[in-house]
Order: sequence, then C-alpha cells, then structure tokens
Amino acid sequence: MRENARVTADYKGDYQELVDEISELLGAPATLENRDFELIAFGTYDSEGELDASALDPVRTRSILTRRSTSAVRTWFEGFGITRATGPVRIPPTPEAGVYRGRICLPVRHRGVVLGYVWLLDDDPGPTERQLAAAMAVTTRIGALLADEAQAGADLTRELRAVLTAERDWQREMAVAELRAGLGGRSEGPYTMVCVAPWPSAAPDDAPSVRTVPGATALCAAPWGEGAFPAPEAAGDAGQALALLVRLRSTDALAPAVSAAGRLLEQAGGKRRRGGAAGARRAAGIAAARTGLAGLGAAWQEAAGAARAALAEPGLGPVAEWARIGPYRLLTALPAEVAHDPVVAPLLVPAHRELARTAEVFLDCAGQASRTAAELGIHRQTLYYRLSRVEHLTGLDLDDGEDRLLLHMALKGARL
Repeated sequence: MRENARVTADYKGDYQELVDEISELLGAPATLENRDFELIAFGTYDSEGELDASALDPVRTRSILTRRSTSAVRTWFEGFGITRATGPVRIPPTPEAGVYRGRICLPVRHRGVVLGYVWLLDDDPGPTERQLAAAMAVTTRIGALLADEAQAGADLTRELRAVLTAERDWQREMAVAELRAGLGGRSEGPYTMVCVAPWPSAAPDDAPSVRTVPGATALCAAPWGEGAFPAPEAAGDAGQALALLVRLRSTDALAPAVSAAGRLLEQAGGKRRRGGAAGARRAAGIAAARTGLAGLGAAWQEAAGAARAALAEPGLGPVAEWARIGPYRLLTALPAEVAHDPVVAPLLVPAHRELARTAEVFLDCAGQASRTAAELGIHRQTLYYRLSRVEHLTGLDLDDGEDRLLLHMALKGARL
C-alpha cells in the first residue's frame, strides 16, 4: 500500500536521469511514457539553453500538462507497430491528428516485453544511427528499472481482497483507500472487475501471479458460495473464485478484460483441487467499466453475478459481460430464498424436469407454440399436454401475463 507508493516515488529520479542522458546523447528533448502512455519523465535539453516552443504540438503539450495521452492518440501511435518494434520507429507528422512534428519512438523493453516508450521529435537531419543505438542501450536500463518497479509494487492481493470481503461500508472505504495508495497514479484510470468461478483451489492465496495475466492490475482469491455469491451445485469445487482488477483504455472497451478472463479459464481448466470434481464447469463474468476505484464493491457483485449467469445458462458464456446477461442482472441480485418461489417448487423435482424445461422453452419463445414445439422436437399436441400439466402442478394460468412472468423468473432463478 504506502510502501508501494513510496517505491514508485523512489524510481522517479532514476528515470529522470536516464531520460536526461538520452536527451544529451541525441541533442534533443526526450520524454518517457509507460505502455499506458502516461508520462514518467521529460527531458528539457536544448542547445540554446531553453526549450523551443515549436516542439510543443497539441499532442506533446497535452502529454506534458496532463501527464497522459488520450486513447485515440495511443491507438494512432500503436498503429505504427511500436508495441512490436525492437528498434527505433519513425512516425511522420500528421497535422489532422494534432501531430505537427514527426516523432522517433524508442520502445522500452525488458525480456521481450514492451514496458514503455521514449519519444523525441524527428528533426532534419535528426540523430545518426550511432546516436540512436546509444540511446537504445539506455532504454535497456530503463526497461530493467520499470520491471523492478513493477515487481516491487505489483502485489496488491491483500488490499484487493480486503475491498471485496469488507462487511461494512466504512471497512470497504478504508480498504479502497489502501488499494488506491498502492496503485498511486494508476488509481483513476478506467477499470473493471473479472470473476472466474469456481477457482480450483481451497487456499485463498493459491492464485496466479498478477504479472502472468496481461492487463491485470491486481488479483486475489475471494469467497464464492457465501452471501450474495452462492455457487451452483454443479460446479463441484471449493468456495473460491478468482477476482481480477483490470485496467482499461476506455470505459467502452472491455477487450483487455475479455482476454484476461479467457486466459484464466484456460489456467483453471488445467488445475484441479485435491478431492474436487474432475471436469467441473467454470465461467467468467465481467462487470461494467468504471472510472476510479470507488465502485469496486458493486463491480465485484456484477462480475460474480455474470459468472453465475454463465454457469446457469451456458449460452451466455464461458465469458459473460454484465451488460449482456439480460434478466439475470435482476435475478443474480436476489437472495436465493426470494428467487425460489414456492408455487414453482413442484416443477423442480427430478420427476418433472422435462415439464420444467418445456415451460421455460415455451416462455423463452414468447408463448409461441409452433416455435416451442420445433425447439423441443415434439408434436404440438404433446406440447399442449405438457403445458396443461404445468398449470395443474403450479396452479398458474399460462394465459395470464403476471403468472407467466412469475413462472419464467422462478425457472431462471432455479438455474442459479
């Protein structure tokens, strides 16, 4: 928490020295940004002793003043292949994008992974190949420093678990404050929560390293099967889920969370808790995106609810987004005893399983007999007979809209 923030601050001077070294080598001011395009250090070298105002086109000015670039700018620059490059990349001026001066990007890598970028303006004649090679050698040192910082400040497991398991509002607020301190300047970006359930381990600390999951900011094992997050009986695993905090480029782009969820499901499929059921089905849920950390408690409920929905309704998964689970958004928010209406209980015994399925498909098909019969592969007369049995067992009238609504919700709730 505070230690992580202090670690980040301790590295700032080192970054500044290295960026100044590159500026001296190239005879031009350089800037260092992390892979999220957040400004880390800005070299102010100038041959006249002061910075030339012409160097500050709109993109560069915004980066220096706000210490970050927009997602549109980031996407535009990444289109030149800087995330894959191992050497300098020249980017031409594009006034319509606010880039009035050409750029040279020096990718900062560590063990093959891009961790940031050093930027400088591409003047004529510009730096020589020998100068650029010397600057790239400095980026190697920057990459090692970024990797060290990430390793020193990456483990926020305890802080995230405290947020998700807090029983009172004031406890959650304190836990969020600690998590925010641990994240430092990264705490205000767009985030979402991912829930992978059930996680194949009974040990709360048995979770993958956050550094093995692209896009992950923090992760932990969290309770699954208690309170608001009951585990389906078919899951056949311990009461643990994996909670993942994912940083996004924007609130309308969940792709990093979808990718991370898919990777974690693959990992979970390769693990099995000792004594657990082989081949237990798993799913992942993704919450709606949020800016900042204040809504993490609600985001976790959404992610867990979406995972439950995907386990209950395979067609929604294996990765389900909260915004796309329809009526399950309401049903997963209900306590189990509320979702199970007694009038539908006779349909839920094993002997009447086929009747329950028939009723659910009929309601899914908006009460259209021909569609329902085709979906079930039965004759319409058989369908009518089964529906009459449903009415007899439940006392509900399938010609009544409110009775249909109650039956539909109760059958869907029973899946959870």
